[in-house]
Amino acid sequence: MTDRPLTLMAVHAHPDDEATGTGGILARYAAEGIRTVLVTCTDGRCGDGPGGVKPGDPGHDPAAVALMRRQELAASCAVLKVSDLETLDYADSGMMGWPSNDAPGSFWQTPVQEGAARLAELMRHYRPDVVVTYDENGFYGHPDHIQAHRITMAALEMTTLAPKVYWTTMPRSMMQRFGEVMREFHPDMPEPDPAEAAAMAQIGLPDDEITTWVDTTGFSGQKFDALAAHASQGDNIFFLKMGKERFGELMGMETFVRVQDTTGAAIPENDLFAGLR
Repeated sequence: MTDRPLTLMAVHAHPDDEATGTGGILARYAAEGIRTVLVTCTDGRCGDGPGGVKPGDPGHDPAAVALMRRQELAASCAVLKVSDLETLDYADSGMMGWPSNDAPGSFWQTPVQEGAARLAELMRHYRPDVVVTYDENGFYGHPDHIQAHRITMAALEMTTLAPKVYWTTMPRSMMQRFGEVMREFHPDMPEPDPAEAAAMAQIGLPDDEITTWVDTTGFSGQKFDALAAHASQGDNIFFLKMGKERFGELMGMETFVRVQDTTGAAIPENDLFAGLR
């Protein structure tokens, strides 16, 4: 036995991703005495500026946006009781196809082995028992999410560590429910074109392919407040529009696919730390 605490490391692309995808587990496991480490790979400079001004529009100052989002990230981590925040501070690459994808210094342009080496050092320092990041498509095809996946998996290969590894996902039944709720809040929302609808239908996984269902209902209020800490991005965070009570009803379960395990814990499981305690 060792005095070293059990440790969760979540690797995310942007400020606010930590709350959207893993706010529940970060809050829950912190409350259980587990050390929670968040690694945020980019500075979020391609987010909205004050007043909702968009990247490339007059008045959008990427450096000022990055500073603002760093402050919001710190506030979110305080809400979620994150033990340790590490920022790699690569330049936000923007959505797939944006000119910022090609900008020198952007995360998307960073060699995978370079980013992985930096992350591997953090892994050796914190020695996580559980690592969480995105799947190979970054859940929905965002270049920085894809890059976060790539450097995480490469970093794991560089170390001698053997943590349980999970990719965030969402059951298709929940995706369908989200679609219904979005139409409820936006009844005039046009139907997506067939190609867009087909692409949306591929996001997430069939329910029976989800390996890990973690109940974070008791922490949905913290998760909502963590999202709300990213106030500058409110136009982009649909979940804030539904209010805390409705949010808790919909967002009380966080789901994952287990891709690496040495514990032999049975699946499906309801705890990322099954087999470790």
